[in-house]
Amino acid sequence: MLVALKKLSRARYGSLLAKEVDCTYSHAVKILQALERLGLVVFEKKGRMKLIKLTKKGTEVANNIENIKKLIG
Repeated sequence: MLVALKKLSRARYGSLLAKEVDCTYSHAVKILQALERLGLVVFEKKGRMKLIKLTKKGTEVANNIENIKKLIG
């Protein structure tokens, strides 16, 4: 989910992210809440919608995950 957040160039909404990683919206929300507790993402209110942003730490973790994926093929 962190890598998908990093790759999404358009608005980062929960429903869009759920579609990107092929899971239900409710499951995506549970994962995002856990990631928020870990300090990897933050939620930003824009009207009625919540935008999801990677923190600096979240970006570093996403980069490391991508590097590991490249190493193992």
